[in-house]
Amino acid sequence: MSKNKHIGMHGEKPKEFKKTLWRLLGYLKPRKYQLIFVAIAAIFSTLFNVISPKLLGDATTSIFTSITKGLNIDFSFLSKLLMLLLGLYILSALFAYLQQYIMAGVSQKTTAELRKDVNDKLTRLPLRYYDQNPHGDVLSRVINDIDNINNSLQQALSQIITSVISIIGTIIMMLIISPLLTLVVLVTIPLSAFVIRFIASYSQKHFVNQQKELGQINGHIEEMYSGHQVVKAFGHEEAAIEKFDEMNEKLYHSGWKAQFISGIMMPLMTFVGNLGYVFVSIGGGLLVLNGSIRIGDVQAFIQYSQQLTQPMAQAAGIANMIQTALASAERVFSLLDEEEERKETPASVDLKQISGHITFDHVRFGYEQNQPIIKDLSLDVQHGQTIAIVGPTGAGKTTIINLLMKFYELDSGKIMIDGKSLSDLSREQVRSLFAMVLQDTWLFNGTIRDNIAYGRAEVSEEEIIEAARSAFADDFIRTLPAGYDTILGEDAANISQGQRQLITIARAILADPKILILDEATSSVDTRTEMNIQSAMNLLMAGRTSFVIAHRLSTIRDADIILVMNEGDIIEKGSHDELIAQNGFYADLYRSQFSADVG
Repeated sequence: MSKNKHIGMHGEKPKEFKKTLWRLLGYLKPRKYQLIFVAIAAIFSTLFNVISPKLLGDATTSIFTSITKGLNIDFSFLSKLLMLLLGLYILSALFAYLQQYIMAGVSQKTTAELRKDVNDKLTRLPLRYYDQNPHGDVLSRVINDIDNINNSLQQALSQIITSVISIIGTIIMMLIISPLLTLVVLVTIPLSAFVIRFIASYSQKHFVNQQKELGQINGHIEEMYSGHQVVKAFGHEEAAIEKFDEMNEKLYHSGWKAQFISGIMMPLMTFVGNLGYVFVSIGGGLLVLNGSIRIGDVQAFIQYSQQLTQPMAQAAGIANMIQTALASAERVFSLLDEEEERKETPASVDLKQISGHITFDHVRFGYEQNQPIIKDLSLDVQHGQTIAIVGPTGAGKTTIINLLMKFYELDSGKIMIDGKSLSDLSREQVRSLFAMVLQDTWLFNGTIRDNIAYGRAEVSEEEIIEAARSAFADDFIRTLPAGYDTILGEDAANISQGQRQLITIARAILADPKILILDEATSSVDTRTEMNIQSAMNLLMAGRTSFVIAHRLSTIRDADIILVMNEGDIIEKGSHDELIAQNGFYADLYRSQFSADVG
């Protein structure tokens, strides 16, 4: 089977950040009323910062006027200002708390919705997508990228709202005090905006590369960890470390460039802000001397000029967070935009009446266009027959199973079950007819009982135990400390490979399928367990149409039909005795295995 992994394809598509931003904001639309309340809370929470400089300036003017005119300081006026400032401070803190509380709920609900969309999408993607994309990169999109979006929504969004309101409120107060000095300060705003836009556009590509490299390194780690025994067995630790170091170095450079370029935004903004501060100090001093403005208002204006640069610098500071979020969102949305399996309507067929008569009619298929693996396959399998498929690696054995299960669509030709084309049946209908026992046993993190019952929605305890007995698994399960309640870890390391295989056979027996697909997996178990597995498989296959991918030819002598495949074609077909008598490809293969076994 030819499956090319296009590991280097991520992050190479044209970047449409405005489109990504609007699409991300679309997830916030259902919570627009909460966001409106957040904006209102932000207005009140910034009220103290906006009004307090003016009130403090009035206090300074009062003290200055009293001293210059030889009057007593008006402590009554000052105490009223102090109480007003204290009240504003308490209100500001209260609304800031409400703002953060609501924003946390908005961000968590939004990312929960996004995570659900991604999870639902993963169930609708064809098998082809998983064959062509590293698992680590898919996991990185589902976990790391969505976490980045969540952090940005919770922190950056509320800060941006606060910053915008602070800037608007500050400018209004500055205009009330002195339009002339406001004009002096506003000259620095276009310069600040230019700095933000220039640096953000330059650093964006590095943030995209950073997320791409992170996906690559996650894929490598996941691959090396899942196969760590093989890596160690073949002495490839050094090569794996070298590859990791190379990928880690790329991630370091991408991350360093992204963070450094976006990091210089803050000092540049501070520099621009200081220019405005200098202009206000000089201009304000001159206006006080000619009596155009009160000294307290100059003091307030200096504070406002600093307050104006602070939210702008803050907005610049969170720009790198926003850029990371957009890069992550783009990767998530590209996953959501992947082509899905086509929608199907279940056929009005009584599946219970299907017996298992399967016909391949001039089937042609290739994983890549213009590279057919199965060129012209025709085959008629009667109900209850056992079909063994043999051949060298890459001959197309597993491909036939993938086509039977509708994991892939045919390029041409038809596969029919009891005269009904697979293309007319939905994927769910087709797969409900099959049970699979594969060489790579899959058991999930749960009890042995749950793993056996995985193939059926509603099942009794007696049926589970009976299936385990039929699979010769009941005896060893009862010797375990917790019996059927034994928890199997992710890799089911607490039971042997042969025991895992027996549990998967029990699962298939309980599913009571019309058609069986078996991938022989008895080579790594002891003789007694192998006999149990073989006996359980024979019991499972009785009266059912069965397809067996054969690795050891000695186990398929009793098969009704043996298909000998090579390069996608059936080159020989018949019973074991018939194929031996032909003295062809199968006979040579059998003799070479037999002599190897004897040796």
